[in-house]
Amino acid sequence: MPLPKINTDGLKSFIPAEKIESLLEKTTSPDKERVREIIAKSLSKQRLEPEEMAVLINTTDPDLVEEIKQGARDLKTNVYGNRIVLFAPLYIGNDCVNDCTYCGFRKSNTETLRKTLTMDELGAEIEALEDRGHKRLILVYGEHPKYDAQFIHDTVEKAYSVRKGNGEIRRVNINAAPLDEDGYRLVKEAGIGTYQVFMETYHEPTYKAVHPTGLKSDYLWRLHGLDRAFRAGIDDIGIGALLGLYDWKFEVMGLLYHTIHFEETFGVGPHTISFPRIEPALGSDLTKHIPYEVSDEDFSRLVAILRLAVPYTGLILTCRESVRIRNEVIAFGVSQIDAGSDIGVGAYATSDPESAKKSQFVLADGRSLDQVIGELADAGYVPSFCTACYRAGRTGEHFMEFAIPGFVKRYCTPNAILTLLEFLHDYSSPETKIKILRQIESELKAMPEGEAKDSLLKKIDAVNNGERDLYY
Repeated sequence: MPLPKINTDGLKSFIPAEKIESLLEKTTSPDKERVREIIAKSLSKQRLEPEEMAVLINTTDPDLVEEIKQGARDLKTNVYGNRIVLFAPLYIGNDCVNDCTYCGFRKSNTETLRKTLTMDELGAEIEALEDRGHKRLILVYGEHPKYDAQFIHDTVEKAYSVRKGNGEIRRVNINAAPLDEDGYRLVKEAGIGTYQVFMETYHEPTYKAVHPTGLKSDYLWRLHGLDRAFRAGIDDIGIGALLGLYDWKFEVMGLLYHTIHFEETFGVGPHTISFPRIEPALGSDLTKHIPYEVSDEDFSRLVAILRLAVPYTGLILTCRESVRIRNEVIAFGVSQIDAGSDIGVGAYATSDPESAKKSQFVLADGRSLDQVIGELADAGYVPSFCTACYRAGRTGEHFMEFAIPGFVKRYCTPNAILTLLEFLHDYSSPETKIKILRQIESELKAMPEGEAKDSLLKKIDAVNNGERDLYY
């Protein structure tokens, strides 16, 4: 099956560039009470309007910025509790027909070694990830005719089929090119979780400049890419912007307008929002001289603003960021992170000295999964491999019904504890085991007595006695 033929007849942009610029200009030097009103609205779990986000973006007073961050901390705790969901990226292939100026996979880059995993090689990668304790993956593909909907479907089925010991993959998310509706329907049949399509930049002139050729060069085809997913029956989608291509203030406003478009058109917002910063990529001059580099200070602030702006949406932070930054921003917004990641094609199962030449960009956090789990537990978080919402049907509109009022917390903490206990028994180092036990004991002590706690304690006993994959 070839990549879909682009047809953007009748499509229009729902990103009002002039209005975004106008809102950012009109909300400079916001009133202190106005900022506090907006924070209070968000804490009531209401999604913010663009004007309200613009006010937060333009808030630079250090005391008010800290109030924004504290609001984000409180909101995250109220909606998600203190659990952090863990996953790993698995790159399937790096062939690509696009020529994105910031990407090591672009077709004109002769420094990249091209590689696509065979099914046997994919199986070996899955086994290597299961040996480390992973349960949730995101499969990543270049944009090329060989990575069509049938190929994606087959690789997802392969990922689910691999079992090693107590290891299994329970959720497979996708980061791939946007498909046509028939393609999405086929991929959905494989039982995928979230389908991610990052816009990269919502600023159309910049978009066209950094995507000069290939299927990705069509702004409207990509902008409406996840609309087709919704119409094909995939209601669990993820959006993202690559920060550094254009002004971050415009990009986070674009993410909000994209969210509003989904809500107004389909009655469902995005399941996740990602906001990676540009990292060095092999053979890319643009990544050596980032046009709109985002400082650490601005990055931490924008994460807090995104958390307040879209309370029900999971925020994803990747190993692109340093350990210090990851530890900082997890506290006030992030709900999902990758850990123990390697983005070289085929890099988990083998020690490949040329892995960097098969990678899309450079990672900053090289800690193992076991290390990350130990440090999260030490910091008072509950690392989680939970996949219950997806398998219990709490996706799309149903997920929002639970997430917006804060009901997710009722499910997240017990499910996180159960999956963490599995890791403790099956994969944990002795040092991390001690930290996990300490954190689980703390969580149980904080839980009120009653039916819910009694039920969880029974499931904990079952996991301790060898049962697996118990959830609410």
